[in-house]
Amino acid sequence: MTSNPDWGQKTSALSVAQAYADRIKGRNIIVTGVAPQGVGEGTAIAFASQQPASLILLSRTRKNLEAIAEVIRDSYPRVNVRTIVVDLASQESIRKAVTEVRSIITILDLLVNNAGCTHRLRHWTEEGIEMQFGVNHIGTFLLTSLLFPLLKAAAERSPPGAVRVINLSSHGHMLSPIRFHDYNMENKDIPDEEKPASRMPPAFAKASEDGYLTTIAYAQSKTANILFTLYLQEYASSSRVMSYALHPGGVISNLGREHDEEVAETIAATSNYWKNSDEGASTSLVAALDPSLDGCTKPKAVGLTAEGGVHRSRHSKQRTGVSLRASNKAKYKAKNPVAK
Repeated sequence: MTSNPDWGQKTSALSVAQAYADRIKGRNIIVTGVAPQGVGEGTAIAFASQQPASLILLSRTRKNLEAIAEVIRDSYPRVNVRTIVVDLASQESIRKAVTEVRSIITILDLLVNNAGCTHRLRHWTEEGIEMQFGVNHIGTFLLTSLLFPLLKAAAERSPPGAVRVINLSSHGHMLSPIRFHDYNMENKDIPDEEKPASRMPPAFAKASEDGYLTTIAYAQSKTANILFTLYLQEYASSSRVMSYALHPGGVISNLGREHDEEVAETIAATSNYWKNSDEGASTSLVAALDPSLDGCTKPKAVGLTAEGGVHRSRHSKQRTGVSLRASNKAKYKAKNPVAK
């Protein structure tokens, strides 16, 4: 869905930013997961091209942040670009980062949750949560929840639909629902509705040498991104904050640098065209800026079966101590988009 029928997989984020320049200029924007050779790089540079009031970049590595910030300062010296180190595998780090954000801005117009990770072997967050789920979903949930008052404040003075939260999911969500009974991927018994897709390439179904189902862990975290987006849309609609999830397409990046050869080759075969970081970021820019989405609030049916956004949200609250209290209970049951 886009206002421009000519846009496609080769569309650049810079061209999208130029088309919607009036929806960037003078606004406060946060992009997470900013690093060279990734979607975050293309996203940050495209936003910077159209003079936002403040562009705040969040990432785990100071070196990566400063590399992108330097490009922006050289190319767009008038842009107020700030960098904040945050480790989404540490809830303490997330809270510190939000405190720093609040010292810089009092309203937030656009939050692009681009950060994510994938690991071949099992790792844990500081709170003992499986790393991919902990970073890709729980960390994103906590960061968004703590920043929500700034989003709400911006929405109060903005046209309906202009203030948005963008969550980067993946087509990989089709491989697995959320394993509510085994979210830490400890190979516990799970009910049928939480089992992964029965048809998938063997490389995606195999475990690593430590018994870790790498691809399934990533897939459930991407499903969680979608269900959180649906929940947030329901909760935030009364605050005029919109929330959208997206699949950026096949993008050349360092995200899968730990994949073994078999998995890497299987992933490579999933797309006929692999985007660079600028092309990969174009989908995020459309989701963040396209005015045709201003009034789009109804989730598209995606063949769903798990308990949904509200269940997912309760689970996340229990692991962060943070609540987004919905003014109205969700009227849908988000089901799991798993191809059986």
